[in-house]
Amino acid sequence: MRFLTFHQEDLGPTLRAVSPTTATDSPLSHVQVKKKPSHGSHGSLVSLAFGALGVVFGDIGTSPLYTLRGCMNAVAQSGPVTTEDLFGVLSLIFWSMTLVVTVKYLGFIMRADNHGEGGVFALLAILPPELRVHPFQPAESRPKNRPGAVGLKGLTWISTLVVIGAAMLYGDGAITPAISVLSAIEGLTIAQPSLAPLVLPVTCGIIFAIFFLQHRGTGTVGRLFGPVMLIWFCTIGALGIHHIAQRPDVLRALSPSYAFTFFGRHGFHGFLVLGSVVLAVTGGEALYADMGHFGPKPIRWAWLTFVTPALVLCYFGQGALIMRDPSAMAQPFFALVPEGPATWAMIGLASLATIIASQALISGAFSLTRQAMQLGYFPRMTIKHTAFTMEGQIYVPEINWILAFTCMLLVLGFRSSDALAAAYGVAVTGTMTITSIVYYVVLRHVFNWGVWSSRILLVFFLASDLPFLFANAFKIADGGWVPMLIGVACVASMLIWSKGRTQLVREYMSRFPSYEQALPMIERELYTRVPGAAVFMASSAAHMPPSLMHFVRRVRVLPETIVLLTVLTETVPSVPPSRRYRVETLGHGMHRLFVHFGFMDTQSIPAVLAQAAAEQGLPVDPAQVTYYLGRDSFVTNADNPIERIAEVFFAFLSRNAVTADRHFHIPTQQVVEIGLQTDL
Repeated sequence: MRFLTFHQEDLGPTLRAVSPTTATDSPLSHVQVKKKPSHGSHGSLVSLAFGALGVVFGDIGTSPLYTLRGCMNAVAQSGPVTTEDLFGVLSLIFWSMTLVVTVKYLGFIMRADNHGEGGVFALLAILPPELRVHPFQPAESRPKNRPGAVGLKGLTWISTLVVIGAAMLYGDGAITPAISVLSAIEGLTIAQPSLAPLVLPVTCGIIFAIFFLQHRGTGTVGRLFGPVMLIWFCTIGALGIHHIAQRPDVLRALSPSYAFTFFGRHGFHGFLVLGSVVLAVTGGEALYADMGHFGPKPIRWAWLTFVTPALVLCYFGQGALIMRDPSAMAQPFFALVPEGPATWAMIGLASLATIIASQALISGAFSLTRQAMQLGYFPRMTIKHTAFTMEGQIYVPEINWILAFTCMLLVLGFRSSDALAAAYGVAVTGTMTITSIVYYVVLRHVFNWGVWSSRILLVFFLASDLPFLFANAFKIADGGWVPMLIGVACVASMLIWSKGRTQLVREYMSRFPSYEQALPMIERELYTRVPGAAVFMASSAAHMPPSLMHFVRRVRVLPETIVLLTVLTETVPSVPPSRRYRVETLGHGMHRLFVHFGFMDTQSIPAVLAQAAAEQGLPVDPAQVTYYLGRDSFVTNADNPIERIAEVFFAFLSRNAVTADRHFHIPTQQVVEIGLQTDL
């Protein structure tokens, strides 16, 4: 790699108008694309639903391992547990699953997708441009009294909520593998109490193995996910039927009256039990986030016809067992099978199921990271595709090992799934509440619902979300601060990065000349043109890249062919090849190349350059062209201590971001880096 390094405090790196010179340098692109049919998976309904069992339902499908036990332990804190209490808890679990997962997510939220993709970022992406961030719109020119009024850190309040909601999912992603695997391995203490000292080491070993194997991808293992989860759901459903047949009166708990009387008996303590009941629906947000892999119809079909019956039967089977044997309340799930070989078999099956549940959350964290990068909320990270046939199978090493380290710390710190259950739920209930609010905005401004109809639906959603959120707020002191801390760290990172890149863009676009103004300056400084072609990463169509101006002023020469390349990250998952690029000829041997990527696309600049050369006659040889990339270096001189900390952290993120040549798959031997020092 060749280096030409200049240090000047009055000049800085080039950034893009719609998206920066890297795919991660600006907040959300302002591009709004009309809705098109999903680009998602193809196949029969049954095959897609079968695949969804192994990917989408892993988290919520393993909740019976710890949910009822956690609820009964919470009830027991106020006195002896009665049959009426058991019925009340079972009723709360059933109706929470019905209202939150079936009605809210599958019935309404999943109707809002961004070209088939789901998740909280997808909700933001389909909103009109004025409700999202336009990083280069001067503050004085923004319309007043608009829904998109600027909020925290220069983002609209809607964008700020989405950032917070996305950050909370990282907290959920760290706790889910820990609590799922730990709750499965704790079954060893039932099969053989003397094995209790091995629970933590075995759990940490399995978690390490899960993350260590991530670089291999889920293509091979993924074929086993569906069959394993099919066996899992059939097993827990059959066990539930067996125990319900012995105490069929447990089905009376299906009546919502038991849920209401439960609150009447326990008052405020009954409200706090909701902090454990929410464990039964914590996978609801994952159903929406993973919608793009299979589409809404297979997910709905699998949930209604297979997953829900199996979960309900398992919960009520545990309840029937507790009615017959109150001592089973200590481990109601593993008590469903007799001690001995059946227990060992259930431990093995539960371990496989929890590994699958962990894999789904880890993959979700990778996808969330890539979306945040492409939408400008994270610095560049390494993205490795682990399968040629499935675009969504990616590996992000930095996130992988951060999650691995965090999961093992959680296991060693909390030491039991009951203790982890106290920390679980805070993050996911916050995301569920934020999803409801953003969905209300989508109803008003995308689906054009009336004010009262959309407000009624919002109130209906919040009627379940807010009680769960407030109940979990009381768990903060008992461990709920952990996902909150993870979320705060992610929010700070996203906001500081977004604000820092936006501030730099505004500064440099105001200080560097437009193309028309730059030409006379280049002619004065330029000594000669030399054979060859060069690509300069450009911020926008209106300004000349600072790296090019540096090069002319210091070297006094330019290649005969200059390509000013601007990367545009659109708010759609993928851009078709026909819309991948656009070429403009400026004269004087200069050309502008606009490259369009979706936030789920692999961003390969050489491939697009070769396509433009072959189809449009762009006079460059992709194998010989030289890429001039700016390398940022920042000086922090802020007087405010808070601003100084933010600037130092922003500089740290920038230094540790993946270099542009790696991110854009540019051969290193064709790169010249120009060091640019800037006073923040």
